[in-house]
Amino acid sequence: MHDLSLFGDRRFLILFIARTCSVMGSAFGPVALAFGVLDLPGATASTLAVVLTAQAVPEIALMLFGGVIADRLPRHLLMTGAELVSALAFGVMAVLFLTGTASTAALVVCAVFVGVSFALFYPALVGIVPEVVPPDRLQTANALLRLGMNGARLLGVAAAGAMIALVGSGWALAVNAAAFVLSAVLLVTLRLPRDRDAGPSGSMLVDLRQGWREFSSRRWLWAGVLHFSLVFAAMQAAFAVLGPVVAKADLGGAPAWSAVLTGQTVGTLLGAVVAIRIRPRRPLLVAVPMIFGVALPMFLLGFGAPLIAVVLGGFVMGIAFNVFGVLFETTMQREVPADALSRVSAYDALGSFLFGPLGLIAAGPLAARFGERPALLLCGCLVSAATLLTLLVPDVRRIRARTGGGLLPEPAPGG
Repeated sequence: MHDLSLFGDRRFLILFIARTCSVMGSAFGPVALAFGVLDLPGATASTLAVVLTAQAVPEIALMLFGGVIADRLPRHLLMTGAELVSALAFGVMAVLFLTGTASTAALVVCAVFVGVSFALFYPALVGIVPEVVPPDRLQTANALLRLGMNGARLLGVAAAGAMIALVGSGWALAVNAAAFVLSAVLLVTLRLPRDRDAGPSGSMLVDLRQGWREFSSRRWLWAGVLHFSLVFAAMQAAFAVLGPVVAKADLGGAPAWSAVLTGQTVGTLLGAVVAIRIRPRRPLLVAVPMIFGVALPMFLLGFGAPLIAVVLGGFVMGIAFNVFGVLFETTMQREVPADALSRVSAYDALGSFLFGPLGLIAAGPLAARFGERPALLLCGCLVSAATLLTLLVPDVRRIRARTGGGLLPEPAPGG
């Protein structure tokens, strides 16, 4: 019950509800967009890759800019504006599909705006959590946020396949847009202390250099980011393009792929519960090996496993991915000074997502050259190899959860 006491804090409760609502709606988006694009006349895996790449490019190009802005401005207001931009973009996409006027070019434009909003939103989100909760509750707060988000994603993904099959992708995207609006309404009411340390005030170049110094001075951080950049590229290719194509051809279409994503989301719920309870002395030595679980559904899809096996593989992936995310994010929030946290998180996100567009771009040609299933096997091998290499970095194995000025232990339940 001690872990749930954070819900008595009004600010944390608002942040929790806002993120949960936003994620519940946005869970419809990936499935609706993927199958909406694939249903366009003449669409192929490469068509879907083009639309998704249009979203990923501004995410990467503007992420550092978003980090600087988030360290300068009230983070909750920046998040509010970003949510409204996403709502507008997904609302337009919904109208395009509902009116039968959707085209690849129009969807690319909307995807660009979604990417811009994410570049502004993500650094502010990472930086706002330490403003809302005390340092000794950070891991619990991160895990509870993920628990709510993953529960919402479970409900959204479970309904997405059925909704798309019954009424089409347009209405699913409309739900997504409405959820972003609700999140923005909640976030704008979030009141944060005004005594936050002054953020950067020099030129953007100076601010970015300061953020880079904080980032590059921590070997465990940049090694972890390089690791995840390769993993994310493989995930983009496997789960954004290759997986839906295989699902449509061999597993039963949108409902089947929705089942796979549902299995993953159920796993993330259990992963969040595990992340609340564990307190490893060497958090990254526990976190990094979890990424082997990400490769499992890639291998299962690649080897032609039955749907139930792929769903179970997604479940394992969900557990592993959430434990990794909570431990890595909490380590960064506690090790990096608060006034530079959004810039460092922007470097983290930039590096982590850097190869994402390459994964999307490569998915189509790989599928055309080798076939979708062999391409999925290549993705699984890339994830496994990158994880093994990261575990060879000494700082990743050695960084400890310290007391006093570093990683702080959270109170025991009932304490």
